[in-house]
Amino acid sequence: MLLRKLKAIELKKDDKLASVLDAVGEFGTFQWRLVALTLIPYGLLSFFMFSDSFVLTAQKPYCNTSWILKVGPNLSVAEQMNLTLPRAPDGSFQTCLMYIPVSWDLDSIIHFGLNYTETCRYGWIYPYAEKRSLINEFDLVCGNEPNKENMQTVFMAGVLTGSLFFGFLCDKIGRYPVFLMSLAGFLFFGFGIAFVKSFNQYLFFRFTSAQASLGYVISSSSLVMEWLVGEHRTHAIILQHCFLALGIILLSRVATKIFHWRLVFLLAGAPLFPIISNIWVVRESPRWLMVKGKVDEAKKVLCYAAEVNKKTIPLNLLNELQPPAKKVKKVSILDFYTNQHLFKVVLTMACVWFSISYIYFTLNLKLKDCGIETFLIQIIPGILEVPARLYCLVLLEILGRKCSLFANLILATISCFFLLFLTQGTTCQEGWPCCLYPELKSTITLMLVLGLFNIVASVSGFFIYTCELLPTALRSTGLGMVAIAVSAGGVTALAVYNHIKTQLPVFFCCLSCVLALCLSSLVPETGNQPFRDSMEYDSR
Repeated sequence: MLLRKLKAIELKKDDKLASVLDAVGEFGTFQWRLVALTLIPYGLLSFFMFSDSFVLTAQKPYCNTSWILKVGPNLSVAEQMNLTLPRAPDGSFQTCLMYIPVSWDLDSIIHFGLNYTETCRYGWIYPYAEKRSLINEFDLVCGNEPNKENMQTVFMAGVLTGSLFFGFLCDKIGRYPVFLMSLAGFLFFGFGIAFVKSFNQYLFFRFTSAQASLGYVISSSSLVMEWLVGEHRTHAIILQHCFLALGIILLSRVATKIFHWRLVFLLAGAPLFPIISNIWVVRESPRWLMVKGKVDEAKKVLCYAAEVNKKTIPLNLLNELQPPAKKVKKVSILDFYTNQHLFKVVLTMACVWFSISYIYFTLNLKLKDCGIETFLIQIIPGILEVPARLYCLVLLEILGRKCSLFANLILATISCFFLLFLTQGTTCQEGWPCCLYPELKSTITLMLVLGLFNIVASVSGFFIYTCELLPTALRSTGLGMVAIAVSAGGVTALAVYNHIKTQLPVFFCCLSCVLALCLSSLVPETGNQPFRDSMEYDSR
């Protein structure tokens, strides 16, 4: 650690902007305001991204047969259902059928009964519903049930388009404008979900809020990474990821207690109003301004930050920030293909992200088949993530970027291999490998938790690694492309796990771990190194 830090001090001399940022104050009032302002929306991201399972709680519907109240206005709900709904062989009321209405009086209906049935004509009622969900709000029952695959497709389309669009825009017009746009998207579309009038409107608002979520993650990460220096950069990103995990825990608690699904989005959107009103404390990334040749604007934002921190930047240091001797070269997404070194680095990162994503989602799906209560399945990943990210922070400080990634992936590989052999030869319902045997269940659950723990730690560490590997001019675009690889890994995991009823999904996890280990050895170490602003790569 000491040798790396001494080397970092030596290398920092070549990064003039880093020297100015040191003079501004490594982590003063301006920086902690910036970090604090980005943390709260991270805690709210889970409400806009992972709320489907909470607002689509199953409800038992019965046909609305209020027509009988015209002849029996004093009937209770139970009496009304008993007279107008057919029963199943087990004695329960059928949910999607009703007796055809007749023009008899109440005594005749009670005496002779009704015999002919039809599908629900006047909608549905939910007499035993404990909370208001999307199901009973928009009557998504009896053939109108929402297709979960379609909902996931809409969400993933929002993630993919948002990552590409906002990633490109972030490098084109700046981090700060996209940061504002994504917050405005949260406010309008995320908060606006609470006011939708149909299920199709809900899907559209989910699509746009997914776009805004990716735009926020990309722009806020770029701003924080480019304003902070040294270990503060790592601490801030890990803290953001911890807030995202805490948001998942908060969502699982709040959504199960609130009686109306609209309140979930109202509570998530309300904190955005004070955040928007305090957005003036954030400034554009000076590093992005320098790369774009806007040196005077970069000096202005640096002087503002120094003023907030009550520091003074030496004039000779500030004067070292000069426009590049050559004309600023325009960069585009095509540079990921034409630049050989950048192409190798980005392709390697995309493959590693795909592998990590596949493992994470497969282990989560596997956890659901272990007989664990639904509430615990929803909250376990959130509880795991905070200690896993803090553990990742310690590893990054001690081992550096590459070695910490190796350590986490090796431990995840060991967990996957244990899972592969522990469940071999025993099968449960529908042909799945069984983890419900009493002597195996606890061991397999432990291996799943350990595997998830190390993969979550890998996610945070590799995210920081990715940001540092990408050049400033295309950092956000690169993050957007990486998000596509993450999405592809998740979709592949879902498709493989749902269609292959053997141990192959876990075997693929083992292969993915080995692949990620091999590929991650191809990229250079970035710990305590100056930020990459140019498009050139060396072997450091």
